[in-house]
Amino acid sequence: MAGSDQAARHSTEVLHQRRKLSLCPLKTAIGGVAVVAAIGYFVLYTKKKPEASALDVAKVTVGVANPANTHPRN
Repeated sequence: MAGSDQAARHSTEVLHQRRKLSLCPLKTAIGGVAVVAAIGYFVLYTKKKPEASALDVAKVTVGVANPANTHPRN
């Protein structure tokens, strides 16, 4: 067990905190958006109809799909 002198010496230390962030906040935000987009793509890909291609799913994920990409082909 720690003595009272050792407890007093450690009381001013900050545990497990850094003075500076290890990553730039902008890079962290861009990485977060990329992870969310990838998760969204894979969720839509797993729920797609059999006749839809991976490119159709990507267009829907990005938001540039037109009705030709979302309706079944004849």
